[in-house]
Amino acid sequence: MKITELMRATEGILLNQDANLEKEAKGGFAADLMSDVLASIQPDSILVTGLSNPQVIRTAVMADISAIVLVSGKTPPLETLELARLEKIPLISTSMGMYQVCGKLFAAGLPSFENNCQEIFLPE
Repeated sequence: MKITELMRATEGILLNQDANLEKEAKGGFAADLMSDVLASIQPDSILVTGLSNPQVIRTAVMADISAIVLVSGKTPPLETLELARLEKIPLISTSMGMYQVCGKLFAAGLPSFENNCQEIFLPE
């Protein structure tokens, strides 16, 4: 899914105009705990979250996330916007809630890119 398609599906507003909109997102993931994101997201995902702090951008860089969607009309602090701009990660805000955004993206054909945390953390 192209970032422009993501923005249409979520009625989102791009917060950093110089972001890389050409990157293709292959799946989606929703979480507010960045430890869950790092433990179970796959590369080239869209991250749907209610968090707007700079740690979200740092996590996105580490996990090779294609774009971040902030739900419930969240407005990030300037530090978050600046990091997103530097890293060229599309940061999108939507007035929709997390559940609705996930449903819209799934209905638009974006598959879940969520790994099962139990498979990662259970000993063999």
